[in-house]
Amino acid sequence: MAERSQTAPEAGNDIGNEDVIGGNVSKYVVLPNGYSGQPKKGHLTFDACFESGNLGRVEQVCEFEYDLFIRPDTCNPRFRVWFNFTVENVKESQRVIFNIVNFSKTKSLYRDGMAPMVKSTSRPKWQRLPPKNVYYYRCPDHRKNYVMSFAFCFDREDDIYQFAYCYPYTYTRFQHYLDSLQKRNMDYFFREQLGQSVQQRQLDLLTITSPENLREGTEKKVIFITGRVHPGETPSSFVCQGIIDFLVSQHPIARVLREHLVFKIAPMLNPDGVYLGNYRCSLMGFDLNRHWLDPSPWAHPTLHGVKQLIIKMYNDPKTSLEFYIDIHAHSTMMNGFMYGNIFEDEERFQRQSIFPKLLCQNAEDFSYTSTSFNRDAVKAGTGRRFLGGLLDHTSYCYTLEVSFYSYIIGGTTAAVPYTEEAYMKLGRNVARTFLDYYRLNSLVERMTVPMPRLRFGLQRTHP
Repeated sequence: MAERSQTAPEAGNDIGNEDVIGGNVSKYVVLPNGYSGQPKKGHLTFDACFESGNLGRVEQVCEFEYDLFIRPDTCNPRFRVWFNFTVENVKESQRVIFNIVNFSKTKSLYRDGMAPMVKSTSRPKWQRLPPKNVYYYRCPDHRKNYVMSFAFCFDREDDIYQFAYCYPYTYTRFQHYLDSLQKRNMDYFFREQLGQSVQQRQLDLLTITSPENLREGTEKKVIFITGRVHPGETPSSFVCQGIIDFLVSQHPIARVLREHLVFKIAPMLNPDGVYLGNYRCSLMGFDLNRHWLDPSPWAHPTLHGVKQLIIKMYNDPKTSLEFYIDIHAHSTMMNGFMYGNIFEDEERFQRQSIFPKLLCQNAEDFSYTSTSFNRDAVKAGTGRRFLGGLLDHTSYCYTLEVSFYSYIIGGTTAAVPYTEEAYMKLGRNVARTFLDYYRLNSLVERMTVPMPRLRFGLQRTHP
């Protein structure tokens, strides 16, 4: 790497340079030192002023090397992980080194082969950079903090290139997805607005079940699922979409699940943070997953709305709230895995392990050995911990984690990088596991016997 001026400002402590990063770069053209004319091809233009974008500052180190500073979460300088920005005005065959210099976390899957995502206007499908071009190391020029550097060669002058920490999944994409589901007019799919965020974005609540289960006085078994309380954990949205896609499908397993269970899903608990390109916090700088004990209706309105609904269902004698699953992504571990609670009642503790064990049998990327049960004080304000203490012994509360990077299949050592489709497949397998948990398999066999043509068609699209 090129030598930097010893008088340059540094980054990486709790505040560091972040006290002067007030927002995202907007069509920022990097000109060589001493250059005063119009920008030429090869004078890179950086931009992050778009939905879920994040890049706070750019400094050119030399002709081909650039230091990039993540913009901290709004109102909270502690969190600097998510990045998502574009580069244009490139020259064909122009080679660069980009250094992300102010991560707030030291442990990272970049140590294990993870690489940033890239796409361009002529190649709109996201792909990972080759791991051999990515370096993660302590940098003496940035107070010995960890820096992630990657080498890249621009190959098409007219393309706009986009780089991101992981596959983006924006609030707008989510709204378009729900709109498309609504237009299908399925009598077992219901969408309602449970509330609004501080910036007046929708808190959507989905109910997926047979209409008969929603009749007045009908006893209900409810599975409650939430996602994206941490906005930078984009894999949780892909997993959640996989769950939803499977449950609304005509697959025989999905039809049996709809007949016997009520699925309540709030897929995006932090829509403001998602829109703003934050990693962990809401607009006002709160980690919402530490405020379940007493969420404020004005500071944490989405959390407040979900909690009130859960308490209402808990107090309904006709409703059995059987599962609560909060979906997250993990920045240092491989595979999918779960966190559960610890109970004094040994039998309840053992029953709690059944669902993750079954999921491990259904999903090759899910690891039961990485699944753990705890009651750490630092986790007391999380949905899993709070609801685990509120609900009775018939309810089970989990955090479902999935790696930002990859999974390792049992019996092998090779890491398989996650794709958008692989994340959604994990979601489908989560949904299927409820069939095993409730021992409804015989009903699926009965349902498929008189419909051989439908079954054949479904086999071809088997998740």
